[in-house]
Amino acid sequence: MINKEAKTKNEILTLLKKRWSPRAFADKPVEKEKLLLLLEAARWSPSASNLQPWIFFVGIKGDEVYAKIMNTLVEFNQMWAPNAPVLILNCGKITVREENVPNGTWQYDVGQAVAHMSIQAMEEGIYVHQMSGFDALKAADLFALPENVRAASVSAVGYPGDPDMLHPRMQKSEIAERERKEMDTFVFSENFGLVSGIIK
Repeated sequence: MINKEAKTKNEILTLLKKRWSPRAFADKPVEKEKLLLLLEAARWSPSASNLQPWIFFVGIKGDEVYAKIMNTLVEFNQMWAPNAPVLILNCGKITVREENVPNGTWQYDVGQAVAHMSIQAMEEGIYVHQMSGFDALKAADLFALPENVRAASVSAVGYPGDPDMLHPRMQKSEIAERERKEMDTFVFSENFGLVSGIIK
């Protein structure tokens, strides 16, 4: 298995250092018990006013849900996503409870839930690759989403596989060392662009 543990400048949780987004997945199903743990982690993530706007459609390779989610993906993602034994369509309610009041943080909250899911997955030896490359309108049609529910992203879930299974254009990024921006590019003080003294 590829070791892509992050080389951090400050010591963080090992699960966070090891988390990454593979495209190569092993031909091995994800146990139902472990999928339930991922969904439980999402269930207990924070949300504005505790509205918990997230909704998940879980597709297992071979079932209709999986096929419909696959049908929403852009061509590039359809090149590798079939490797994953599980696809999840991540959605959220865009209004506050049953009222016709917009929930301005629904995407943020759904993202937090999926992030929690991805960390719980690492604890179980499972990896999650989140995708924005999909057709949200097609997803809304295929899954008969009500007007106050929208699709936010798709997650491929499974055990890591051999990069050799990938198209050559994807193999390089699969084994490349992970990189991140330096903190002085995004941690500011007083004014935009003024680097915070906390990182100096």
